[in-house]
Amino acid sequence: MRILVVGAGAVGGYFGGRLMEKGEDVTFLVRERRKKQLEETGLKIESAHGNIELSPKLILSGEKTEAFDLILLSTKAYHLEEAIESFREYAGERTAILPLLNGISHYEKLIAKFGKKRVVGGLCFIETTLDAEGEIIQTSPRHDLVFGELTGERTERIVKIEEAFAGTNVGYQLSDDIKKALWNKYLFISTMSGITTLMRAPIGPIREEPSGRAVIEKLLQEIVTVMKLAGAPFPDDIVEQQLNQIDSLEYSMKSSMQRDMEKLSQVEADHLHGYLLGIAQKEQIPVPALEAVYANLKIYEQTLK
Repeated sequence: MRILVVGAGAVGGYFGGRLMEKGEDVTFLVRERRKKQLEETGLKIESAHGNIELSPKLILSGEKTEAFDLILLSTKAYHLEEAIESFREYAGERTAILPLLNGISHYEKLIAKFGKKRVVGGLCFIETTLDAEGEIIQTSPRHDLVFGELTGERTERIVKIEEAFAGTNVGYQLSDDIKKALWNKYLFISTMSGITTLMRAPIGPIREEPSGRAVIEKLLQEIVTVMKLAGAPFPDDIVEQQLNQIDSLEYSMKSSMQRDMEKLSQVEADHLHGYLLGIAQKEQIPVPALEAVYANLKIYEQTLK
């Protein structure tokens, strides 16, 4: 497969690098500054699963090339529109677009631009960041990618994507129920990022404080209610399952959104919590904990201006 990775940041650079390491035909679509940096230093990955240095193929948006078989998209949600414009000329009629963003609302935008047939479902579980020199630092035990057709079918193209990842130094799974996986992660991410940014603390002290625990449970229940209205296929014991997962986290665990706030970076407030709040308001469902989370994030965003 000819694979285009949109960006060479912490997530796309990591998974694209692992595909390159295996020997897949990978090209990175990057901005001028990142292109210059990678031409000088190469693509460097420092990982708990093994370090690599590569000389990647790079293109800038607008450069002429044939359409790709697979486009791997891992941009932040607030850069999604810009990213779509940068790669749309490289998406042919047979191109599969595999997004690895958190949340769910980006599928509406991608399907509106490219049609249902070209978009497949995807998500990842990984802790990784770029350092000041542009090196990818990957620290988590998990470096997993899950993908599948939104219809649940096992198509020829999804099998080819699986074959591309086979033999790479990552965990990967072809899912026959990717929508369930997407909603489950969205629930966990929105709860975890919401509570840790609201309290400005790791998860341990929050769940240890009885009133903090109560807020976790309240926020989780509100989000489950809203997501079910949006069609999330949750089992009856989903709240209990998620609380058990939260209880299993390390005491010092922070959400990636909390780390972004500590670095005074942008956050995905509208994409994650704002989207859910919009559904709740449309359905006239009271969600005070979710409103507090969203207000906190929007007020934080005001400090960045």
